[in-house]
Amino acid sequence: MPTTASAQSSARRRKTSTSRRDDEAPIIPILARKVREIEAKSQRGKLGPTNRVKFQVIAFLVREERARVKADTEIAESARVELLKRLDGVATILAKTAARDTSLIQLLEVDQATSPVARRMRRDWLLESGAELPPDELIITDAKPQAAPVVPAALADRQVVPAQVEARQMSNPFLAPDLALRAPKDTPRRRLDGWELMGPLYKAFETGAGGNHASMELPPVPEYDRLSPKGLEVMVHQSRFLESVRQGHRTFLLADEPGLGKTAESVLAASVADAYPLLVVVPNVVKMNWAREVERWTPQRRATVIQGDGESIDAFADVFIVNYEILDRHLSWLSALGLRGMVVDEAHFIKNLTSQRSQNVLALASRIREQVRDPLLMALTGTPLINDVEDFDAIWRFLGWTTGEKPGPILMEKLDETGLTPADKAFYPEARDAVISMGIVRRKKKDVAADLPDKLIADLPVELDDEFGRSIRAAERELGERLAGRYRRIIEARGDRGLAPGEIDTDIVRLVAQNELEESKAAGTGAENVFTMVRKIGQAKALLAADYAAQLQRSVGKVVFFAKHIDVMDAAESHFASVGVRSVSLRGDQTAAVRQQAIDEFNNDPDVGVAVCSLTAAGVGVNLQAASNVVLAELSWTAAEQTQAIDRVHRIGQDEPVTAWRIIAAHTIDTKIAELIDSKQGLAARALDGEAVDPQSSDSVQLSALMHLVRRALGGD
Repeated sequence: MPTTASAQSSARRRKTSTSRRDDEAPIIPILARKVREIEAKSQRGKLGPTNRVKFQVIAFLVREERARVKADTEIAESARVELLKRLDGVATILAKTAARDTSLIQLLEVDQATSPVARRMRRDWLLESGAELPPDELIITDAKPQAAPVVPAALADRQVVPAQVEARQMSNPFLAPDLALRAPKDTPRRRLDGWELMGPLYKAFETGAGGNHASMELPPVPEYDRLSPKGLEVMVHQSRFLESVRQGHRTFLLADEPGLGKTAESVLAASVADAYPLLVVVPNVVKMNWAREVERWTPQRRATVIQGDGESIDAFADVFIVNYEILDRHLSWLSALGLRGMVVDEAHFIKNLTSQRSQNVLALASRIREQVRDPLLMALTGTPLINDVEDFDAIWRFLGWTTGEKPGPILMEKLDETGLTPADKAFYPEARDAVISMGIVRRKKKDVAADLPDKLIADLPVELDDEFGRSIRAAERELGERLAGRYRRIIEARGDRGLAPGEIDTDIVRLVAQNELEESKAAGTGAENVFTMVRKIGQAKALLAADYAAQLQRSVGKVVFFAKHIDVMDAAESHFASVGVRSVSLRGDQTAAVRQQAIDEFNNDPDVGVAVCSLTAAGVGVNLQAASNVVLAELSWTAAEQTQAIDRVHRIGQDEPVTAWRIIAAHTIDTKIAELIDSKQGLAARALDGEAVDPQSSDSVQLSALMHLVRRALGGD
């Protein structure tokens, strides 16, 4: 065993030997350090754009250095073998990383590291190693950007042009020119042009450089509220945001937590900026809600929801609402419509730049910027970062803040004004602040709690436009006609007794509805009735509700999901498992011990994201205050049952405002049930305040819903 002195002597010899070899190939230690960084990143998920470029450059320099070492006759053979061995070690890590993420394999091709960013990165590493480069390698200019077509060749055959759109185009075949647009001037060379900046920008956010809140400075609350329509009021935090739009800001990453009114803010922002026509790209589950919010907050504007191939759209509308899944077939006419604004809801959906939906969104945004100076572009998401800080990439590209390879002109100017470079430690907080000032707005519920009610119920209408949905609406019509037939037979049998033409006898309507209700309860689920109809609606909504709950969970953390029927709960749990969201279940057939274990896991285990609960079994006696968001996949028949369910979260121990999201099937009896539940709650409040009570307040929701079907079939509701 060697003595300490001899061991130290051996270490010095090894260090001297390594230093000598590094002198012969000084780029190798740099490559070794960079490849370890890449390896660590890849172990946490797929590599983002900057690290993919690093991967390219490392592979390029390994090949280049291997060829140089082999050809250099001044290197001793033993040193040559050692240097090649070290290069093989770097290459091995590259190969393992590519095996982990197979999309990297194509980056190993010889001609890959040719982009300006890659060439600048190679130049910087070589200069760091002490290499002397020829003048033509020191100055690297960016290639002139080539405008990519909005509709890629692969999607050309899928394009549709609804007849209504053709009518709009024929009525005004020429888009009004935007005289504010000018031919782009050659941008003067800036101090930071030679630096690779995307990596440092991501690093600035990854490390939280500066430590300040990631939200831009907003103007103070204006003295007068000039935006709220009659009966509504813009909240303080919304008012400050809209004032920034009034002052001319036009690009935003609105990253407020769910429940703070991002939809209303976006609708009003479009009105302030006069950004019409406006395109809104959203998940399918919230399309109807967006249309409702446009009507609610800007009643003077018209919104149209694009379904399928768009046969039923209003092409002369101000706001066009489309879901990600069908955007690809509408790219052609949307790109020629003259859009002046675009909102992308749940913008983390576009984080994967290789996905077609991301490319569709980015292509449309690029076309809007070509056609309009300072368009309104808004990315809405409570979770802009899911896996990695480079999840920002697609959102920043959409907003025009970066190109993916480098900052855009405005951000570059802000960075240049700092007077710093990435070699300066002080650059990182300044760079982070520069990006934030571009339009990042982030508020949490607890920060604006004074502006919020302590408990908010938000309705999310969904369109059941598949065969299942059509069968439900047909069954509703058939039930209504059957009940209307009973009503008419009673009227004929007893005589009209002085009813005016078109007048409906409310007492007979109630009698018909009451008889149907009693028969339905006796029949159970064996026959088609109001209960089986509502159950089918719940089944049709199950996956839409579960998908929204999964999105919400990624944004805000824990979510409580309530349903009435076991099959809806089963479908939801299966969906959560398929998307990697861990859930627990609270059902009526559980023992007390099993139920309590599920409650404890939900409240205490950070990995449990959703509690799937039975409205009847978990609506009382359960504390789930670890969550502040509730999704009601199916509606209750009583206002009290709904309130009890929400109060599993809204209770002592809850520190944050609670939001309950009701998933409602549009154009079905579901909508009426929600309205009736709300009216019962309002009636109770009025009764406690001593106000007059509606004579129908004693009717159950089931009875009132059936009466609605009868009146509608008779043409009176």
